[in-house]
Amino acid sequence: MIRWWISSLQLVEVFVSSIVHLLYGFYIFSTAVAGDLSQTISDSLFKPNLASGLHTDDSEKFPSVNDLPPIVLVHGIFGFGKGRLGGLSYFAGAEKKDDRVLVPDLGSLTSIYDRARELFYYLKGGQVDYGEEHSKACGHSQFGRVYERGHYPEWDVDHPVHFVGHSAGAQVVRVLQQMLADKAFKGHENTSPDWVLSITSLSGAFNGTTRTYLDGVQPEDGKSLKPVCLLQLCRIGVILYDWFDIQWLKNYYNFGFDHYNMSWKKIGFWGLVNCLMGKSGPFASADWILPDLAIQGSIRLNSHLQTFPNTYYFSYATKRTRKIMGVTVPSGLLGIHPILFIRVLQMTQWKHPPDLTPPYKGYRDEDWWDNDGALNTISMTHPRFPVEHPSLHVVKDSECQPMQPGIWFVPYSILILYAMIYINKLHLLHFAATGINIIVTILQTHT
Repeated sequence: MIRWWISSLQLVEVFVSSIVHLLYGFYIFSTAVAGDLSQTISDSLFKPNLASGLHTDDSEKFPSVNDLPPIVLVHGIFGFGKGRLGGLSYFAGAEKKDDRVLVPDLGSLTSIYDRARELFYYLKGGQVDYGEEHSKACGHSQFGRVYERGHYPEWDVDHPVHFVGHSAGAQVVRVLQQMLADKAFKGHENTSPDWVLSITSLSGAFNGTTRTYLDGVQPEDGKSLKPVCLLQLCRIGVILYDWFDIQWLKNYYNFGFDHYNMSWKKIGFWGLVNCLMGKSGPFASADWILPDLAIQGSIRLNSHLQTFPNTYYFSYATKRTRKIMGVTVPSGLLGIHPILFIRVLQMTQWKHPPDLTPPYKGYRDEDWWDNDGALNTISMTHPRFPVEHPSLHVVKDSECQPMQPGIWFVPYSILILYAMIYINKLHLLHFAATGINIIVTILQTHT
């Protein structure tokens, strides 16, 4: 009887979570459509004025080598770049404030490896090459989107860039920097980790998150999914979305699996059945982002990622928990997004199954209880597992001076971004963090 009640509660939780996430997604999508319709109506009303001599320039501008180094903002899971979801901006319009701010549109659910490859070609230009070996192992096309012109084709050791990564975006940038060090891009044998001037992480997913297990990833291997869970519904929805291949919908939002060729035009009905049954596609090969965000997946990634001596590293961690009489609990109803509150609570209660081998030596459940509803705070500060990278937890602003490359600065205040001012001689760089919804505003001027 007790097991029956537990199973019933789990089904109710999955159902409620699915409805809430679906409604929130519909709200975001409808907001984008409404914004586009409003813009279209506005443009039609002002069309006579344009004919009278007013001109607008909608062409995309690219940073010049004569400018200060560009800042590339890299979104996290379910994120999107410039050009998706109409006029909506993942980073609260930061890209509209300065031409040197770039926001690439990467696969929102594709693996960190695939996203890192896409990010390189977004900047340098050319056709995305996922690598022959990786593509064969995962069962997708080796080549993807074509960038006729890179957004910063001059990118090299003499023209480095700043990267700002949110959530999984921070790990994407680290993987890209390692690829630059390994000279992993065919036709670009001169790459170097020094192409990256700095990496700033906003609630970065360096060491994984226990939320993956709550959403449905099996803690046994960090890859497979539970038979009934939120991620199973997500998996089915994504497969159907790509299979129906409604172009205007995918122009608005794309999960990034085009290189898997899951359209009905290419795989037909039985191909859809194979994908749904888990016999083919990204979910069959675990070549998507959730396995990379499990603790085991993050350890596998971190085992070959370095912190390089000539790059500046900064990390801003968040949490929505506090301790009351030694017990970790959510910090309160106010200030926590309703979608995240239940996850904050669940993550404060997380316990690794006692019958399973811990993910790393010295693992303790309580180290993972502080969280913001999406990621555990221990995961955000700096790369820790399997080998801890050098870091400095900053309490006072003076401890940031002088800046040192090759070490992760982890401030407890917004003063973290003074580091970017120091390197880039910017007048102001400011952000505000609220749970998973990180709002970034960048104002750049010459000093």
